[in-house]
Amino acid sequence: MAEIKTIEWGKGKVRLIDQTKLPLVEKYVDCREWQEVAEAIKSMKIRGAPAIGVAAALGIALGAKNSQATNTNDFLKEFEEICEGISATRPTARNLFWATERMRAKVESHKNSSPEELKQILEEEALKILKEDIEINEEMGKIGAELLKDGDNILTHCNAGALATAGYGTALGVIRAAFDEHKKIHIFVDETRPLLQGARLTAWELKKEGIPFTLITDNMAGFLMSQGKIEKVIVGADRIVANGDVANKIGTYSVAVLAKENGIPFYVAAPRSTLDLSMASGEKIPVEERGPQEVTQINGSLIAPAQVKVRNPAFDITPHSYISAIITEVGIAKPPFGESLRRLAQKN
Repeated sequence: MAEIKTIEWGKGKVRLIDQTKLPLVEKYVDCREWQEVAEAIKSMKIRGAPAIGVAAALGIALGAKNSQATNTNDFLKEFEEICEGISATRPTARNLFWATERMRAKVESHKNSSPEELKQILEEEALKILKEDIEINEEMGKIGAELLKDGDNILTHCNAGALATAGYGTALGVIRAAFDEHKKIHIFVDETRPLLQGARLTAWELKKEGIPFTLITDNMAGFLMSQGKIEKVIVGADRIVANGDVANKIGTYSVAVLAKENGIPFYVAAPRSTLDLSMASGEKIPVEERGPQEVTQINGSLIAPAQVKVRNPAFDITPHSYISAIITEVGIAKPPFGESLRRLAQKN
């Protein structure tokens, strides 16, 4: 299979593929300052909850590496400013805050070290997060593949593949694993308005890797389900809370409702780092609102009258009652999710 390098570290920079240019141009961006990493997250050059988490960790390590502080107190003050700046980029994805908290915890446990020692510690921790992300996704793929059967037609929404992670993918990782097991599967790819991550990114990945797929517009999914053309739905997640409610790309809720109406299993694949068990239900999940131009324009061309009023929530919340199972790297959670997710969170 083709290897997709979503994000890398080396020679004093963070290199990432600019996902806003795909599929027309495969362009890489070199970030030499942490602010450039923050901008890449905010502008969605890099997106997908696990990839955002990895980018946050590498961005923090990069900022630390560039610090000119000569004493630990000054370094820690600058480190905290970097963490705050990275955390302010996007509000919904849990992995962003998980990675930042993990980097903070690493510094806290070595707070008496010199700036140079802390720089090395942070770089090692960020690289560990990157490596773990790929390993976690591969394990999640193997676990989730058991839910996909030979001959399945599977619908996915948005992009939860290698581009949404450090590599391999969450929902697409499960699909990849099933394909590697020589299961004859076929994927229906929702285009995913307004930024077309399905059409631009998921289709690009699947074509690159030779996995059979068909691209559809978002509003075709229900009709295909009613025709018996879809057997399973699998998506990723940006945040999963204690009762099993899931925040994911806008349109996910609609797909889940359609799946339930048509008796089709609806699966979510996400690493444990996406779990936010401190939050009881999805009502409190912050939902990012983005600019109107994402709705009124495609590739810079207007598709709506100028200056129309626009709502553009980037995510929606799918209630746990619509979800058949949540796939993680340590097992599969099934209803009641309050119990099963807690068990998985505590698993070694």
